[in-house]
Amino acid sequence: MVPETEQPLALECAAHLRAAFVAYNDAFREITRRAKARFERRQWAEGRRDSVERIDLYDRCVARSVREVEQLLGCDLHDRALWGRAKAVFVELIRDLPDPEFARTYYSSVTRRIFQTVGIDGAVEFVGDENVPMVNVDEPVAYRNYVNEGCLDVVLHRVLSNLEWSIDYEDLDSSAARVATELAEHYRNEQDGDSVLCIDVMAAVFYRDTRAYVLGRVMGWTRTTPLVIVLKNTDQGIAIDAVLQGDGGVAHLFGFARSYFHVDLESVGAAIVFLKRLMPRRPVNELFTVLGRAKQGKTERYRNFATHLRRSRDRFIFAPGNKGMVMVVFTLPSFDLVFKVIRDRFAPPKQTTRDDVMARYDLVFKHDKAGRLVDTQEFRMLKFHRDRFSPDVLEELLAATANTTRLEGDHVVIGHAYLERRLRPLNLYLQEVSAESARRAVVDYGAAIRDLATSNIFPGDLLPKNFGVSYHGRVIFYDYDELCLLGDCNFRRLPAPRTHEDEMSAEPWFYVGEHDVFPEEFGAFLGLNPEQKQLFLDHHGDLLVPETWQAIQARIRDGEILDVLPY
Repeated sequence: MVPETEQPLALECAAHLRAAFVAYNDAFREITRRAKARFERRQWAEGRRDSVERIDLYDRCVARSVREVEQLLGCDLHDRALWGRAKAVFVELIRDLPDPEFARTYYSSVTRRIFQTVGIDGAVEFVGDENVPMVNVDEPVAYRNYVNEGCLDVVLHRVLSNLEWSIDYEDLDSSAARVATELAEHYRNEQDGDSVLCIDVMAAVFYRDTRAYVLGRVMGWTRTTPLVIVLKNTDQGIAIDAVLQGDGGVAHLFGFARSYFHVDLESVGAAIVFLKRLMPRRPVNELFTVLGRAKQGKTERYRNFATHLRRSRDRFIFAPGNKGMVMVVFTLPSFDLVFKVIRDRFAPPKQTTRDDVMARYDLVFKHDKAGRLVDTQEFRMLKFHRDRFSPDVLEELLAATANTTRLEGDHVVIGHAYLERRLRPLNLYLQEVSAESARRAVVDYGAAIRDLATSNIFPGDLLPKNFGVSYHGRVIFYDYDELCLLGDCNFRRLPAPRTHEDEMSAEPWFYVGEHDVFPEEFGAFLGLNPEQKQLFLDHHGDLLVPETWQAIQARIRDGEILDVLPY
């Protein structure tokens, strides 16, 4: 209950922010609920616009709340005592919400903008244990239980029938039989003597791009395993596209290089508890993020990092790899994040600007990541004790990012940074691993370039130093300084030299436009040894001719949706 003695202005402020959060959350869910109809009607372009709209929604709503609170409080806007009282009232007002940590994060976003908070200010925002996620999860996520009474085909027929589409299956009986066969085969292969006893399936369907995903778990006598049924909408109706089982297959769907799902959940926390049982190694912050709750994922990621910082003693060092011309990149060895701070000036031949770089990171944030772009989160006004920095990193930050980084007493304040998962740079990885692992990485390197093109992204700089390798061995692009949309490029063949002087010239003798790209030159810049280069050419030699890129451009320009599937 709110104390009767509470000041009316603090109460009004808290009530206003609660209402603003509820309005935001309702709008978020309304956009999310469109995904089912988009899937049924095959409105893929509209679905992608929904994704961007949902991402933009948070900042738009917070900005509106700041303006409204400014009008409400007037000259009392920066009264810290008033905000402290409003915070206490707000806690009481949101107790009935299913995911109250979302509301607390929203409140903190508003106060940080009003007070331009440096570091963390527990007096006016929710920090640490005040914002632990999933504290209100006292009910399990909504799911249906299906008992195997002797025929798996019947069980899976019931599972698929209960999804209640507005269109028919292509062939419901054969779809159920296919899933049942794969499920039974998996159990026989994995552990002799075991069998499927029952299946739990989440009531909410997950949507992303052109596919729908039904998530569940299969229980046998001795173990429980994840199950994902992937559905596609064909001209003949809904059909099974894939059946994913085991930790690895499911975890790839929720990776940090994937775009966000659209799934309407009454309690996100309850869903994460369910998902965490399926993927125990997947961090909670990444689950929040991939479910579309990017701001909460960001909050949880930083909370985990701040906790680790208090319990550790190592210092920030430069991240392994080549020194960046655009970013100062550093990491804490004991924590798998990298921090990227934009330099004040870029050395030649870089011609980009700070605004250009930030626009590219924003593009990636809202674009289809295709499993090949690491998800990056933007942070402002970070504050660390200077003792946590190695001397060379601190010197570089103060010298090269003086417009962003400053000292305040014993602390370092970083006005703007990007945080992302740490990957092993591909150029280093190829030198360190076995020949077989290196061969797999080289082939996947080419696949990554192709996947990015299919998703309408051209990396700009294809050197291996700009790609990283995840702990699953997957090659992922992480340097966005020169990234652009594929449609903005003009892929050309190199003109044949007219004279011997043309052939020997160190500079192009022909006109090169700002957006011209010459794929025939890629081979010289891959940075691979002769054996690796030949392997790349054997698998991806077509990437070195402009017609390959032009063909992809034409398909995208014609409105074709080119899927890059996570399985």
